[in-house]
Amino acid sequence: MKKPVFYTELSYILGIILLAFGTAIMEKANLGVSMVVAPAYLVFKKLSLIYTFFTFGMAEYMLQAILLLFMVLLLRKFRVSYLFSFLTAVYYGLVLDVSMRLIARLDRLTPVMGIVFFSGGLLLCAAGVAFMFHTYISPEVYELFVKKVSEKYHIKLSTFKTIYDCTSCLIGILLSFLFFGLFEFEGVKAGTVICALINGKLIGIISNLMEKHLEFKDALPARRYFDY
Repeated sequence: MKKPVFYTELSYILGIILLAFGTAIMEKANLGVSMVVAPAYLVFKKLSLIYTFFTFGMAEYMLQAILLLFMVLLLRKFRVSYLFSFLTAVYYGLVLDVSMRLIARLDRLTPVMGIVFFSGGLLLCAAGVAFMFHTYISPEVYELFVKKVSEKYHIKLSTFKTIYDCTSCLIGILLSFLFFGLFEFEGVKAGTVICALINGKLIGIISNLMEKHLEFKDALPARRYFDY
């Protein structure tokens, strides 16, 4: 039986929406955010106390802009295509802010509902990343940084990804201590550890299911513009 076609451009749009909404749901559960977004979340929590207009999404694309600059300095090379990753970060940040506003309308969650929300958010984030694996459009700066730096310094991609995730988690913990007091774990909690342990496996399972039931094809002749 022929598999239905799913366009890679739609995969990009849906991937970012699922990733952003999943992150907002995990934040609402208050069991810990993913290690990748932990630094941005801590910056958001601190600065929003001073500047009420400052959002989680703003913190995301602000830190990704800094990471992009750091990557360019490490690589000693700049390509215009790298800017597409920053545009993806802005798109993600805007969708994240909308998602946060929608989720904020919900009442305070019970412990059981917190677990349900965290689990649902984790699945949505994994599905979002899996969709992003099936598009040619530039990913967020996080993924671009891991890919390009590991290539530059001849480090195995999975190894460098693990190093990057652990570093992000450590930065999140240090920012939590710095902003909210020693041994105050804000944003980096048990859920963060669970996410670190099973997120990769979940993404792999969902990605395999997608490939089993869908045929991914480009709708537009634009792939060559995203050769990052």
